[in-house]
Parts: sequence; structure tokens; C-alpha cells
Amino acid sequence: MTSKAVQQQVSPQNVHMPGELASMMKKQGYHFVGSHSATKICAYTASSLKGEGTCYKHRFYGIRSWRCIQATPAIGCNLACTFCWRIIPEEEGFKWNEINALKEWDDPEMIVEGLVKEHRRIISGYKGNEKVNPKIWEQANDPAHVALSLTGEPLFYPKMNELIAAFHKRKISTFLVTNGTMVNALKSLTTLPTQLYVSVQAPNKEAYERITRPKTIGAWDSFMKFLEVFCSLPTRRVFRLTLIRDENMVDAKGYADLIKRGRPHYVEVKGFVFVGGARNEKRNLSYTKMPSMEEVKAFANEIAKEAGYLVTDYHESSNIVLLCSDEQAAKSRIIRFEK
Repeated sequence: MTSKAVQQQVSPQNVHMPGELASMMKKQGYHFVGSHSATKICAYTASSLKGEGTCYKHRFYGIRSWRCIQATPAIGCNLACTFCWRIIPEEEGFKWNEINALKEWDDPEMIVEGLVKEHRRIISGYKGNEKVNPKIWEQANDPAHVALSLTGEPLFYPKMNELIAAFHKRKISTFLVTNGTMVNALKSLTTLPTQLYVSVQAPNKEAYERITRPKTIGAWDSFMKFLEVFCSLPTRRVFRLTLIRDENMVDAKGYADLIKRGRPHYVEVKGFVFVGGARNEKRNLSYTKMPSMEEVKAFANEIAKEAGYLVTDYHESSNIVLLCSDEQAAKSRIIRFEK
């Protein structure tokens, strides 16, 4: 069967993408739920189950890494960021238009149920591992957190209010990560996540367009408008910076200006990692673009000085530094979760 014919097949689970692309993602560890959602075990979920270390969200905010689902309700994205670990369809020869809206979107309750079920199925293989504490494994089967950050742009999903509410009804906290271009979707949020992240890919328009390679017109302008709404939302707000040496690890003042515009409670300054799709030769990246922990700390200090933020903590294995807006944010960063 030709590659083109395979691409036109519907994937075994009727995922809204070319079948061959779905197969590639399955080989990478993605588990699909319904027609447009997916989950994949986080490396820190696996390591925390084995007592080998927890993620930065555990250190910074108190989440239990072994009880966290890594997922997305929308696989497609309107950006093609060079540093992203995801497979970008056109780079692999697929003609699938991933930003086309579906005619029908899956039910939020079905997505939540499916993600929890897949999470339990994934971690079932850890039960017999001699490194795994049985009590921790039992807790992991009752997820308490979901990071809607796996791949794609979660705000593509038009029933986000209902999805967040469905998670919260199960007492599962929500950490929603968006690329900051879906302004109308943000305005329509009446049920807010526990913590709302926006990815800040560059300090200025020129670098932003070069690094994000947007698939829609006016992405930078949309990002600016997004921050105008983001800055006043009554939930915990976070900026996520992914720094690439010699690419966007420049202009600390530019980042500080964006921070002043978006007014996040927290800023995560993280070093780029040369993994997954970022290794595609079409993106012109390499191991040499990965900044060291010391470089990330130094640049985070520059940003903090320009923005008037506090350098509060860091997580070395994640190569990430936490900035807090003030002393109150620093004192309240550890969340008391319901379960």
C-alpha cells in the first residue's frame, strides 16, 4: 500500500488525522481518546512512581507527579514552533490541515472518562515493578491533576468550560497551557483552570514569527490582544518561556515588557531541550542550542531585574527557574489541593 493511501485511511480509533501520522504518534507513546484528544505518560510521572524524582510542578506548586495526567483535548495547532517536541505534519510530508475545525466535537465527560481510563491503563504496567511503592501506585490510579499541555492548542476545543468543570467535579485540578493566540476562546472562558499558562516564545515580533512559524495571519497581534485579557483573569496566571541559545534567549527587557503587559503571578524560565520533533533537520536546531542551567539562571535574573519580579526557585533536572511577581505570590505558590 502506498504512503499516500495509508495517510488517507482513518486511524484505528477514528482520530481526526491521517492514519499514518496517528501510527507515528502511537509509536511515540501517545494514547488517543475519541477523535481529537490524547494522553501520554510524563517522564516525571514514571520516575515519581519509581521513587526517582518528581517534576518541577511538584517543587514549585505542590502537585503530586504520580497523580498527574498529561493530555490534550485538541491535537492540532496553529503554530509550528521550532523548539516543539511534537510532529509537525507538513514536515513529515502530510497534507492534513490540522487547524480545520471539526464538524462535531467529542463530549467533555467522555473525554475526561477516556483520559482517566487511559491513564490507568498506561500505569498498570508499573504495578509489578519492584521499584514502585504499592501505595503510590494506588494513589496514581486516582488522578488529582491534569496538565492540558501535551500537544496542539487546547483552546481549539470549543467546550473548554464544560471540560474544565468535568475535571473539577472529579476534584482533578487543571493546568491549562495555551499558545496565546485564541483570544475569543480565552474571552469565552467562564470556568477557569486551576492554573492558566501562556507560552511566551519570543521577546519581539521578528523573533516570534521566525520561531513560531504561524499558520494563521496576525499571530503576534493576537498574542498581544490575548495578554490584555489574560492579565486580569481571576485565576493563577503563568508565563512559560522556552529559551533557545542564540535564537530567543535575547532581549531580557523585551520579555520584561511582555510580563508587565500580561501580569502573570509566576514566570517559568526554561531551557530548550533537543528532543522529539525539535530534532527535525528542517528546524535547524541542535544540542548546541540547549542552554545550561547556569545560563538559564543568569538570563532569568536579567528578566527578573527588568520586570521587578523575584527569583524564587529552580528545578535543575528540568533546567527551569521560577520567578514570582511579589512576596505574596512566592508565599502562596504551593497549592492546597482537594484530594
